[in-house]
Amino acid sequence: MPGIPLSMAYRGVVLLLWVLVVHNAVESRGLFWDGSSFLVNLLDRERFHDFYAARAHIDWLTQAPMLLLADAGLRDTRLLAMAYSATLFAVPAALYQLALARVRHDPLLLSAAIAIIVLVYLPTSFFIVGEYNATFAAVTAAMAVTLTMGGRKLLDAVILCALGALCLRSYEAMIYLGPLLAMAIVWTSRRAAIPDFGFRVLCALAALTFIGAAVVSASTIFDYWEHPHFLKVRSTSVDFWQNMQFAIPLSGFVICGVAGLRRPDWLQGRGPFIVLGTIVVLLALSPWWRVVHPPSILYPPSHYVARQAAGILLAALLGGMWLHAGRRRNPPVVLTTLRQAVVSRRLLTLVTALTFAAAIPDIALTRLWSGYLDGLRTLVNERTGIIRAETLPLHEWPNKLFFQDWSFPALSAIVSRTPGKAYVVSDQDYLSNPPFEPECGLLPKLRGYGWDDPG
Repeated sequence: MPGIPLSMAYRGVVLLLWVLVVHNAVESRGLFWDGSSFLVNLLDRERFHDFYAARAHIDWLTQAPMLLLADAGLRDTRLLAMAYSATLFAVPAALYQLALARVRHDPLLLSAAIAIIVLVYLPTSFFIVGEYNATFAAVTAAMAVTLTMGGRKLLDAVILCALGALCLRSYEAMIYLGPLLAMAIVWTSRRAAIPDFGFRVLCALAALTFIGAAVVSASTIFDYWEHPHFLKVRSTSVDFWQNMQFAIPLSGFVICGVAGLRRPDWLQGRGPFIVLGTIVVLLALSPWWRVVHPPSILYPPSHYVARQAAGILLAALLGGMWLHAGRRRNPPVVLTTLRQAVVSRRLLTLVTALTFAAAIPDIALTRLWSGYLDGLRTLVNERTGIIRAETLPLHEWPNKLFFQDWSFPALSAIVSRTPGKAYVVSDQDYLSNPPFEPECGLLPKLRGYGWDDPG
């Protein structure tokens, strides 16, 4: 099969990313789970909700627009929710666009960057308030800049310093992603032709920030190792297979990877097209699997569960990008095969098709989320007082995809025309399923705010 032009793949994926930003912002998808509690705390306390110091830099970046809008006098929680969602999605989209722009002239690097969007970003981004979304995007952008330094090396080094500063306090996955980036930056700086002193200093500073991010992550993991939330996270880290949006494309890439390593010439035939073409179809049809097999559902909470496996997979893909850029002499046979123009263009075409297929379940879930939000808004605007969550059809379709007991008060306050008139509250004691921060389970005030329905 003929491959699509590099420029078409690059522009198509970038356009898709920004279409999803707009769509998800309009539907206020940033309110899912912890997002509603974070936004309420931002507005009630009128300061950053940086309760977790190890992730503060990502929080400051994504929450600053909300504080500025509130300070300017905006009190419509509908518009604030849309703006918060837009910020949460725009940050990783912009960083992934930077990564794609830097590798758009190399079909293999471009394929790897697009594969990261398919395997790492889209399958874990329904929980967009999770700081890992921006962290993974920043790390991808940093590796892309590191591997494609051209004539503007000084500017690239400045970009790496900025990305390193962002990642310094971003997410625990930096414990292994930080050293990987630091080593890649040192490797690139040592290979630079006639590097000036300023360039070397900036590269060293950038490498140190990524090492610092690993140190911050390690100390945080040590401090919170016995925290109930961390215990639960560790116990569910192997359940990534429950995320169909992650497991389906991963299985296709694993099959192609194993077959390609065993027989590199397999990559030259129709095998990759058959395997990944089948994955495209399966992924595109995944929203309707439940029609024939009810347990096979797209489940947004599984995005949170799969984030750790996605981080490890990201490290492997970034390592593959570095291997491709660094092993120009005596490369492995499989890499020599992948570099063939026909093979690399075919791979680029397949991962681009996978990206658009992966957007279908994402959009389908967002549509269901919109209906869930509409139903909750109608409920709190028609009732008064405390509404027991247990009296609601929580386990019916599609409510079971979205409810979270301790975030009910925050979400019900945000979508209300008069916050405080009615709250949805769960009977649970917050011991079996506690919020990471106790304040997130409280009844919000939101005095002076309200959801203003258009028209």
